[in-house]
Amino acid sequence: MFSTVLFPVDDSRESREAAEVVAQLAKAHGSQRVVLVSVLEDEVKEPTRSPAMASHDAISHLLDDAKSMFQNQGLQAEAFEREGKPAFAICDMADEIHADVIIMGCRGMGLTNEGASESVTNRVINLAPCPVLVVP
Repeated sequence: MFSTVLFPVDDSRESREAAEVVAQLAKAHGSQRVVLVSVLEDEVKEPTRSPAMASHDAISHLLDDAKSMFQNQGLQAEAFEREGKPAFAICDMADEIHADVIIMGCRGMGLTNEGASESVTNRVINLAPCPVLVVP
């Protein structure tokens, strides 16, 4: 059912928690491909930018750590870095790899009217070319 799983990775607690769900679902569904993507944002408001997401080196390290976590779970994962607006980059990647599902964490920012327009998760849900599983 979920042959190709796309997992957007950032440095949030929610992303780390979602990784466990991704691993469990990939194993349960016999997924052939787990693809990790992390996005180096362009034109980010400095106060919201996390140091762990602010450079190519930091993102490379984050992706390496995520790949290791999946390898420790017995799963092989491919990792990609993209640049741009996260929701668009994630959806473009899903289309490019023909993802069967995008599984991602949610910070809960989209639960308010103000946060909904800024929420990457909300935008991905509305733009994705495949189903999106949000891990609260």
